[in-house]
Amino acid sequence: MIIKRTNSNDQGFQLLVSHLDHELWNELKEDQSTYDQYNKVPDLSTVVLIYSNERPVACGCFKKYNDNTVEIKRMFVEKEQRGKGISKMILDELEKWAKESGFSFTILETSIRFKVARTLYANAGYHVIDNYDQYVRLEESVCMKKELRVVNGQL
Repeated sequence: MIIKRTNSNDQGFQLLVSHLDHELWNELKEDQSTYDQYNKVPDLSTVVLIYSNERPVACGCFKKYNDNTVEIKRMFVEKEQRGKGISKMILDELEKWAKESGFSFTILETSIRFKVARTLYANAGYHVIDNYDQYVRLEESVCMKKELRVVNGQL
């Protein structure tokens, strides 16, 4: 597995995001049109890809939320690659990059239906917070937050 830091114009990222959007629209039982408008990430320079056998298999990114917080977005792992700890690799790299960039917190939104994702985030130190901004009235949304701390020289 190779971890690559890149930007949102990367063709590998564009491919994976199209797979993510297809999965969200076709496999979830909720209307994605509400969420689509919040999932756009043009012109981001903070994208992480993971490659397996020279093929992009996972992605994630973050964008600045405020002066000390970033929002994690577009976390996705191809179905055949799930269960291998790749999502944890993506999340760890995003958090490391955010910390290196001077941020102290990460926030994110996920679906109440994504139990595996919520477990990943909880195990990584995230805690549920009140829904923020556009997610306040969305009952299917779960918002989470983590403080980026350095412990024993590691994030």
